[in-house]
Amino acid sequence: MSNVVALVTGGSRGIGKATILEFAKAGVNVVINYNKHAMLAEAVKDEILNKYDVEVMCIKADISREEEVEEMVNQIIDRFGKIDILVNNAGICHDSLFMDKSVNNFKKILDVNLIGTYLCSKYVGRVMLDRGSGKIINIASTNAIDTYYPESCDYDASKAGVISLTHNMAREFAPHILVNCICPGWVKTEMSEGLSYEQIEEEKEKILVKRFADPSEIAKVVVFLASSKASYINDAIIRVDGGRFYG
Repeated sequence: MSNVVALVTGGSRGIGKATILEFAKAGVNVVINYNKHAMLAEAVKDEILNKYDVEVMCIKADISREEEVEEMVNQIIDRFGKIDILVNNAGICHDSLFMDKSVNNFKKILDVNLIGTYLCSKYVGRVMLDRGSGKIINIASTNAIDTYYPESCDYDASKAGVISLTHNMAREFAPHILVNCICPGWVKTEMSEGLSYEQIEEEKEKILVKRFADPSEIAKVVVFLASSKASYINDAIIRVDGGRFYG
């Protein structure tokens, strides 16, 4: 995938970082979007420059703010002239008791996870449509399908919105842009680090492979969907959860 340019939002850590590294390994030029973690983003950039023969760009942007998304896309076009792949990965979660959630906190989750996905897709989609091709991969969650947690109801709702948005985007951008969505289950990221040992063991028992995913295992599916090997996959919602069951 030489000369290909991929933008990954929330690319400084977790699934985003793993995806950036997998793209670089495949010879893709990468843009690392971040909002608060500049040092982590720069560390990922340095790692790639030391290991792979690709171009790397770091851009700070709050994807929930339209003007920052527009400026980010303009900066990428100024440097690379195109964006071939967009991975809408950036997301936040703030668990709390259902009855204790505030409207402002609920809106913040929606602003980043759902509105941010829409804004990035809107501005990158324009660029892709002008070129007549592109791949957009949204990262949702099995929380959007059937693994509900009342303490995460705002996160769950935002990711369900991402699935709905995926279906609508696939229709809006057809036939030029392929739009797909990955729904991970439990992954070893900061979102799962706050769980107690007992909670982790309880959740593992609900997974057929009896473990949480490594971020790279999600990233490999992203890179596959972005490749020519997935040229006939569109409007798909793909679970990557190790085989979750309810026993």
